[in-house]
Amino acid sequence: MKETPRSQETAGDPTAARPQPRLGRVFGRAGASSSGIPHRSDGRPPQTPRGARRPGPGGRLGTTPPVPGRPTFLSGRFGSVGPFGSLLPFGAFALCAVLFALVTWQVVAGGPLRDADEHLGRTAFRHGPAWLTESLADLGGLPVAVPVLAVAVGYAAWRGHSARAAAVALAMVAVPVLVMPLKLWTDRTGPLTVDSGYYPSGHTATAMVVYCGAALLLRPLTGHRTGRAWAMPVAVVLSAATGIGLVLRGYHWPLDVLGSWLLCGMLLVLLVAALRWIDNRGAAGTGAGDK
Repeated sequence: MKETPRSQETAGDPTAARPQPRLGRVFGRAGASSSGIPHRSDGRPPQTPRGARRPGPGGRLGTTPPVPGRPTFLSGRFGSVGPFGSLLPFGAFALCAVLFALVTWQVVAGGPLRDADEHLGRTAFRHGPAWLTESLADLGGLPVAVPVLAVAVGYAAWRGHSARAAAVALAMVAVPVLVMPLKLWTDRTGPLTVDSGYYPSGHTATAMVVYCGAALLLRPLTGHRTGRAWAMPVAVVLSAATGIGLVLRGYHWPLDVLGSWLLCGMLLVLLVAALRWIDNRGAAGTGAGDK
């Protein structure tokens, strides 16, 4: 009697428990492999290491098969650097710095940008209702801006956010420290006067730091979602309205206002970084205290 392959197996043979492939399964495997599916045709788990491989977390590259999802290098944690949290604030700071240097150079050197600025200013002066443009310009005055900042800082300190309140107050103190030397150095004459020292605009800088700083300070303390969503847009509108009012009333050239926006843009980037650092330090202290 002819021996079958089964009778030739021995107990010590490690392949004794593995069944011999049948013809149908061979064709089934061939069909499965040709289709690119690394699974057995009979529905049983694959025996190869490739089939047993588990895909990585969603969005990770290099898994087999690739897992759909957002790649890791596009996630929000990419480029995380210190208290800034991302590279975007660095880019905003650098852009404001470059543009501010360009505008200041044109103002001091009397370049073509200054000529265009003065032509635009003469065209815009005395346009609009006087009561409206004067009211907009007054938004950057100390009698209006300082009480707004005082209320915001006092409320934040009362709610237990003294460090954040101090950071915003210091940002306001930095405004005259930065603006006054620039006014003396550039010595630019005003639109409708022979007096000098109009670049950059102090009213514009005050309005931008006060209203945007108050929005940054009060936004986390606002219980309503609508208030948190509209705090910064309202601050930006007030800052822009102040600059427009100053130009329309003839108090400043347009580049005076633009220079202040760029200068305070850099200052606000630093303020955001300081507030984020304060928040992270507070969260770390709370976590350590819980332990």
